[in-house]
Amino acid sequence: VRLVESGGGSVQAGGSLRLSCAASGYTWNNYCMGWFRQAPGKDREGVAFIDSDGSTNYPDSVKGRFTISKDNAEKTLYLQMNSLKPEDTATYYCAADNPLYCGRGYFQRGVGALSAWGQGTLVTVSS
Repeated sequence: VRLVESGGGSVQAGGSLRLSCAASGYTWNNYCMGWFRQAPGKDREGVAFIDSDGSTNYPDSVKGRFTISKDNAEKTLYLQMNSLKPEDTATYYCAADNPLYCGRGYFQRGVGALSAWGQGTLVTVSS
């Protein structure tokens, strides 16, 4: 299983970015996937989740601003980020987990146990 993120960069507050996560090496459709972020000195936090059935889930901090989606034909996961704020500055990672642990609307296993991680892409939002 291999995940490769792209699309990070610098943007002013109020702007938008779309992150991509290209997947290879596994049966794409059955895995649940998500986006995490980690700012310097802070714990990694989940910002978007999409389950095997396409249902999505977001924390309150990004709800209404971020949208997760997937293109099954291209085996690519996306994160559309709008109305960005300086506090959204972080390295963003995509992750995937085995279908055995999907179906409840969130990652059932801890971040250290998920099946695959991307290398991360940096998002910087200036005020």
